[in-house]
Amino acid sequence: MKARRVKDIEADGPAADQVERIVRVRLDELCGFMPRAADPAEVQRLHDMRIAAKRLRYVLELFAPTFGPYAADGAKQTKKLQDVLGEIHDCDVTRPRVEALLAELRAADAAALRDRAGDASDLDPELAAAAPNRAAYRGLETLVVALTARRALLFERFLERWAKLERARFRARLEDAVAERPGSGTMTSRSHDGNGAGPSDGLPSEEAPT
Repeated sequence: MKARRVKDIEADGPAADQVERIVRVRLDELCGFMPRAADPAEVQRLHDMRIAAKRLRYVLELFAPTFGPYAADGAKQTKKLQDVLGEIHDCDVTRPRVEALLAELRAADAAALRDRAGDASDLDPELAAAAPNRAAYRGLETLVVALTARRALLFERFLERWAKLERARFRARLEDAVAERPGSGTMTSRSHDGNGAGPSDGLPSEEAPT
C-alpha cells in the first residue's frame, strides 16, 4: 500500500510541527479503513490497515518524547492493533497455500490412478483406496480447518480492540497529544478536531485499552 502524501512540510520549520503533520496524516490513513475493514471478507483492506498501523507506530515510537504523554500510549495501542492484524494476515496467506498443496496432491493422485487403471472400462474402487497421497489429506484438511477457525477468532479480537480504541477516544486524544509541546505549556492551533479531547479531558492513561 502506497503511503498517503504528507502536504505542507516545511523544511526549515520546527521539527515537532512537521512530525505532527505526519502523525495526523498517518492517523487519518489508519482510521480511514474503518468501517469497511469490519467485514472479514475485506482481506486486502485488513492487510493495508496493518501497514498503516505500522507506519503510524514507527513515527510515534521515534518521536513520542516530543509530544504529550498519550503519544507513547498511542504507540503501544497501535502496536497491539498491528500485531492482531498481522496474525490475521498470516492466516490469510497460509490457508491458500495449504489449499493449493491439497489441490496439487489431488491432481497427482488422480493422474496416478488413471495410469494404474490402464485400459479398463471403469476405475476399480480399490485403486482409489491406494492413492499415493491419501495419508496427507487428513492432516492438510485439518490444518485448513484450524487456520479458518483461528482467523475467525483473531478477527473477533480485532473488532474488540478497535471498539476499545474508539471508547477510549484514541484518535482525538492522540491528535491532542501531538499538538502538545512538553515544557512549553502550549498546544498548536491544529490541536482540536471538534471533539474537545486533550490532556486536560480528565481521562487518565489507565483508561486506555489493553
